[in-house]
Amino acid sequence: MQIQPYLFYNGNCEQAIAFYREALGAQELFKMRFKDAPPDPERPMAPEFAEKIMHATLQIGDAQIMMSDGGCMTQNDKFAGFSVSLTGPDAATAQRYFDALANGAQVTMPFQKTFWSPGFGMLTDKFGVPWMVSAPPAESPAA
Repeated sequence: MQIQPYLFYNGNCEQAIAFYREALGAQELFKMRFKDAPPDPERPMAPEFAEKIMHATLQIGDAQIMMSDGGCMTQNDKFAGFSVSLTGPDAATAQRYFDALANGAQVTMPFQKTFWSPGFGMLTDKFGVPWMVSAPPAESPAA
C-alpha cells in the first residue's frame, strides 16, 4: 500500500515541477496536459487550459507526489490542513533541501537542531505548499 500526496496548483503546476526538479532533484515520471484528454462535447475545454497540466507524477527520493493544475477554475491557492514531510538521509542533505525549498518561501521555523532531530525546519514554499524538512535522529529514542 502507498499513500501519495496529490497537490492541485492553480495554473502554475509547470513552474512547480521545474522548481522541485531543481530544488529536490525530482524526476518527472509522467505528465499529461489537458489537450491530451479526449474531447468531451458536453464539457468543452477552454482554450487557455490546453497547455495546463492535467496530471503529473514526480519521483522524489523513494516517494512519489502527484500534481495537477486542477482545471485552473478556482482562485484558491492555499494548501491547508497538512504539510509535506521530507526527511533527508543526514542533517547536511536535509539542510540543503530546506535551503532550496526556502527560495521564495515563507519560513515558519528555521532549520535548526531540535530535541528530536539534528535538523528540522518548516516553510511554505513559493507555491503555497507547506513543508516540514527533517534529518533522521542521530540515534533512535528509547522505547
